[in-house]
Amino acid sequence: MSKLDSKSPTLKRISDIIWEVSPSFKEGMLVPARIYGTEKIIKTIDKEVFDQITNVATLRGIKKYAFALPDCHSGYGFPIGGVAAFDVDEGGVISPGGTGFDINCGMRLILTDITKEEIKPKIKELIDALFKAVPSGVGSSGALNLTKNEFKELAVDGAEWAVKKEGGDTKDLKATEMYGVADWADVTKISEKAISRGIKQIGTLGSGNHYLEIQYITESNIFDKKIAKKWGIFDGQVAIMFHCGSRGAGHQIATDYLLKFLDVMERKYAIKLRDKELASAPFYSEEGQDYYKAMGCGVNISFANRQIIFNSVRHVFSSIFKKDADKLGIRQLFDIAHNRPSLEEYEIDGLRRKLLVHRKGATASYYKGRKEIPVQFRKDGSPVIIGGSMETGSYLLIGKEGAKETFCSTAHGSGRTMSRTAAKKAFSGEDIIKSMLSNGIYEKSASMAGIAEEAGLAYKDIDEVALSVETANISSRVAKLLPIGGIKG
Repeated sequence: MSKLDSKSPTLKRISDIIWEVSPSFKEGMLVPARIYGTEKIIKTIDKEVFDQITNVATLRGIKKYAFALPDCHSGYGFPIGGVAAFDVDEGGVISPGGTGFDINCGMRLILTDITKEEIKPKIKELIDALFKAVPSGVGSSGALNLTKNEFKELAVDGAEWAVKKEGGDTKDLKATEMYGVADWADVTKISEKAISRGIKQIGTLGSGNHYLEIQYITESNIFDKKIAKKWGIFDGQVAIMFHCGSRGAGHQIATDYLLKFLDVMERKYAIKLRDKELASAPFYSEEGQDYYKAMGCGVNISFANRQIIFNSVRHVFSSIFKKDADKLGIRQLFDIAHNRPSLEEYEIDGLRRKLLVHRKGATASYYKGRKEIPVQFRKDGSPVIIGGSMETGSYLLIGKEGAKETFCSTAHGSGRTMSRTAAKKAFSGEDIIKSMLSNGIYEKSASMAGIAEEAGLAYKDIDEVALSVETANISSRVAKLLPIGGIKG
């Protein structure tokens, strides 16, 4: 991948962290494109991101800017790490390429009262048990034998279905973005193929960069002591983080509607695009509404999937420590997604506007007081989870006022600097596993090729990404979480 040149005259430096491309750069651009990152980050971004984000700036109804955040890398249609907001009352569009194929893919962070010293003797036993309890890898299927009707109920009720039917804690719902349900979902809008692809995958991680990790926190990696204390974070604490989404069902929903949009967008809505991967339709069109309701089912499938995985985590820890999960202090801090368009209100030119904010590989970062924040966090700002590579650690942050500029959006991870194919050629999965073990990290995977794809050196510097969003006052660091063991697809 060729990289951006920070000295290119096309990139105008707005601040230490913001770079802008003028609408005059490309025919059809309606707004400038903005790329966020330190100069060090800019040099890691592939040029395809530049082409993709300036294409996004041509979409109907876009407001203010098309954004590429510090973890950005090339994706399907939108770059991953891409954000754009569309005025739905002015013909603004909805686009599967701006949602992502893994609809509502996201992160869940679980805290415990267990310390690193207490868990070290049990880490291998725990990871081996989690590897069995939470299936991972391409095409992996779970232990739930759902009927078609049960799956349809799940697609409407989300995480609440999982709590009612499979156990869990209603407190989890209060610590989940949107309380774990997209209430606009309509199961009649998804295909039989989407149902058949998803029905056996609830409670599974999948493959690629999806993972489940046991982590720990040290005093030196707590950056906001006031918020950390309020959220129950302490020195030496063990946490569990996992990253997954709607799996095959979400992928099929995206595929189905991409084809529908390609069929109607020019013929019916006179939408002409530079890139067919940005296939879109007006939000309030028949096709746009059908996709929005189908996408809501993908959101609910994802929330339910993560809830079931959390149940499995509770059972494994309880079994190995021979204590009830509550007595181990196992509780959810937050669950937040990074592949979903969201209807939100913002002030533009002095007027309140209803916008559909597409976040593709980007995380919501709501400043304090926003109604989107679950009640228990509203006075402070929303928790933000940025997942790193399996070798480097992850971050917990909090939404800040500067996120008004990015439609309350921030980074979602490290962001690749190397393609999966290139990573497999450059690294050995077996060597990475050995190296991680020598550094005190016990990792298990369904595939050594999958480990090679996810090598730490195939990603941007997670510390630089977190520093970039903090410098921009989009979100600020609360704590860094370091891996001690994990499972990967």
